[in-house]
Amino acid sequence: MKILSTCRCFASADKILFAVVIGACSLFLAACSGPKNITYFKDVPDTVKQSMVNLAAYSTPVIQPDDILQITVQTMDPTATAIMNQQNVPNVPATGSTSIPAPSAAVTGTNVSGYLVDKAGTVSLPMIGKLEVKGKTTDVVRDEIQTKVAAFYKDPVVNVRFANFKITVLGEVARPSSYIMPNEKVTVLDALGVAGDLTIYGKRENVLLIRKKNDQQEFVRLNLNESRLFASPYYYLQQGDVIYVEPNKSKVTASDGARLRNITIASSVISVLIVLLTRVKF
Repeated sequence: MKILSTCRCFASADKILFAVVIGACSLFLAACSGPKNITYFKDVPDTVKQSMVNLAAYSTPVIQPDDILQITVQTMDPTATAIMNQQNVPNVPATGSTSIPAPSAAVTGTNVSGYLVDKAGTVSLPMIGKLEVKGKTTDVVRDEIQTKVAAFYKDPVVNVRFANFKITVLGEVARPSSYIMPNEKVTVLDALGVAGDLTIYGKRENVLLIRKKNDQQEFVRLNLNESRLFASPYYYLQQGDVIYVEPNKSKVTASDGARLRNITIASSVISVLIVLLTRVKF
């Protein structure tokens, strides 16, 4: 009778131990598993040699108050236009480097050189005075400045560009940061490219785009798994846009790896204690 009771205790302990091991293995497998949506534009068959997709219409951005414009005037005599080309805006909030940035240049803590657009939408230029730029494109402002400086310089060449065309990329990318882009025509893929692309844990089918419209924030979901992204009106970014890449389930589970390890260790310790308690006679 005593032997039978002992055998039952052993059998019960073995069942408990087996259940604990199965539970630990399940947790481990859950941590190792991940979604399969890691490929861009999955709807384009890999057997197709050429495929055409309609591209979204591009709308040239217009100048707004608090923008910073880099305005350069070039002539045969560089010293003659030095007063315009060396203009700096003091005490400008940190939004980029003082030189023309590379596409992958992240925002630094230095001031931006250029002409600050005031709250009234104008810039003050040497020799020209105040010029209204709000609501105009850089091409229009360039032509207007070129017409005005032609009265002072012979055959001037004028260039106008945004000095603070900033895009922010956050979340599951290699280099999350704010970036000063070297041109105005920036796409979603351009922004992800300068940020080092999505990590393996990035949720490609649900990328969040945040855009400021007047006094409101607009939230848009983009699917990088589908080629119709190219036709989206949000394919081209605007100044100040924020892209957020959410982590997928695999990353969420992996980030909780320490807790899973503790549970596994605790389960092993409990199983050992159960076996000892069932085999030791008090």
